[in-house]
Amino acid sequence: MLIGDQPLPRMDAQYSSSEGVPIKLGIRANLPQFSLLVLVNAFVGAMVGMERSILPLIAENDFGITSHSAVLSFLITFGIVKAFSNLIAGRYSDTIGRKKLLVAGWLVGIPVPFILIWAPTWSWVVAANILLGINQGLCWSTTVIMKIDLAGSKSRGLAMGLNEFAGYIAVAVSAYWSASIAQAYGFRPFPFYIGIRCSVIGFLVSSIFVNETHEHAKHESRTVEHETSAMKMRSFGEIFALVSWRDKNLFSCSQAGLVNNLNDGVVWGLFPLFFATRGFTLNHIGLLAGLYPAVWGVSQLLTGATSDRVGRKWMIVVGMWMQVLGLWLAVFEATVEFEVAAMCLLGVGTAMVYPTLLAAVGDTARPEWRASAVGVYRLWRDIGYAIGAMLCGLIADAFGSQNAIIVVAALTFSSGVIVAARFKDGIRTT
Repeated sequence: MLIGDQPLPRMDAQYSSSEGVPIKLGIRANLPQFSLLVLVNAFVGAMVGMERSILPLIAENDFGITSHSAVLSFLITFGIVKAFSNLIAGRYSDTIGRKKLLVAGWLVGIPVPFILIWAPTWSWVVAANILLGINQGLCWSTTVIMKIDLAGSKSRGLAMGLNEFAGYIAVAVSAYWSASIAQAYGFRPFPFYIGIRCSVIGFLVSSIFVNETHEHAKHESRTVEHETSAMKMRSFGEIFALVSWRDKNLFSCSQAGLVNNLNDGVVWGLFPLFFATRGFTLNHIGLLAGLYPAVWGVSQLLTGATSDRVGRKWMIVVGMWMQVLGLWLAVFEATVEFEVAAMCLLGVGTAMVYPTLLAAVGDTARPEWRASAVGVYRLWRDIGYAIGAMLCGLIADAFGSQNAIIVVAALTFSSGVIVAARFKDGIRTT
């Protein structure tokens, strides 16, 4: 059969990469490269984890900042820059290549820990988080896209679970480690030595050992079971509209991702201060700050693969409502034991949502424009950090931290309702 003058490829046709290596899809078929990308994403996660438990406390202790809005300014800039870096990574990974963007992200990330160590004013910290946002946006997005390329459709949820597991376990370990170091030796410089090591190793591994995966996406596009697939290329404007509002599934994912990161931003930026007001020690704060991403990371080993079997919709909905329970428990119980339970609920709920949303975007978008769709989705998702920081900072300053957290819980519940009403499993955008 012909489309225009071009014959459709046979489903059993063989394709090779630019190096002449036959292309196969699947985690097992690409295990060495897939495993390497899992490792790289662990280094990416550790970069953001090093400041997750201590940076809001540094604002108060080293710079004398007491306004919640001012403290959370680093998270606003981080979220906005990371969001647009995601968009760039998704859009240009099809033209520049995934690997080049990954390496560029590491180059931008290397100065971050040095700036945090030497920062004489809070504005330097905000500037460092601009660079960190670029690092996270480029590196995390490209590792996501590359794993989707390699995994193929049958194990996409598992691939995203493994990716997010590595990243957030590293966030957890780094967050706890940096708080422990700060407890023993002070806030600066020693906790940020973690970032120096991770950025240098991540850059070297990505530069030397990681291979380009764009040909795998092209291979999937050639063999997708749609005779009209060659006619489905879309402009970036069309893709942006589909992901942002026109497609029900993609809109559901985008708004859920935004709200999910809105409440993650609260845990990152507001909870350390909230716990400090309850008299928790720095070790306790480090434990709680690390426990949430640890539970989140480990649980994704199960939740990503489970969504491949049971579908995406109710994994997302139930996960968001579980986050609501965690936020409410964190607000209304003042003991370390109850806060541990709250962080576990938040971690499991987020684990149900995070890889499933990425997999759902991969399911719905067609292979030939999927990288751009992932970039647009991650744009909206990470804008949630900025919106959450601005909203919670204003509410916390006016009405207290507890009321800010309650508002976030209400938004998270509403977002789950939207997914329940609009999302349908098994629908690919045409």
